[in-house]
Amino acid sequence: MTQYTLISDKSDHAMCFMTILSTSSDDDLSLTNSDLVQFIRNPDIPEEKYLQFKNKWFLASDVGCSCHFRHLSGGSIELGFGEPEAWFHEENNAIEASRQIAACIRALIQQGASVDCVDAWAHGHGEAAQIDDIEVNLSEVSDIAFRFFENYRFSFIQKP
Repeated sequence: MTQYTLISDKSDHAMCFMTILSTSSDDDLSLTNSDLVQFIRNPDIPEEKYLQFKNKWFLASDVGCSCHFRHLSGGSIELGFGEPEAWFHEENNAIEASRQIAACIRALIQQGASVDCVDAWAHGHGEAAQIDDIEVNLSEVSDIAFRFFENYRFSFIQKP
């Protein structure tokens, strides 16, 4: 198992996606860690202030930050969720890592836990980015279609 180091948002060179999750579940999410995704407890990231639940986790990809997950940048949010397309290259590891995160969130919701997450571009200024909110119904989004939206807080639900 690869050991990951949380890249601090406070460093001058930190220009990365930083994705954080909170949940009402007391489950140790690090037990689901893989070579592609690591859940790191109690992140110290400014956008953490937008999270609603007591248990907070940083989502590290195989490079230590959250850059190797599927993301839509702020200017393309209208594309929404979608499965990978042949015409738009995405790394297989990013697709699989995002699928693993979606499956973990789905499992937490199905157990009755509350879950939200924030995806932000770390700019190294130590101040939180401005974040918009969106409700994500996991009944309408498959694990393979899941991706993060830059500068959004996802509030997850599952309704038929």
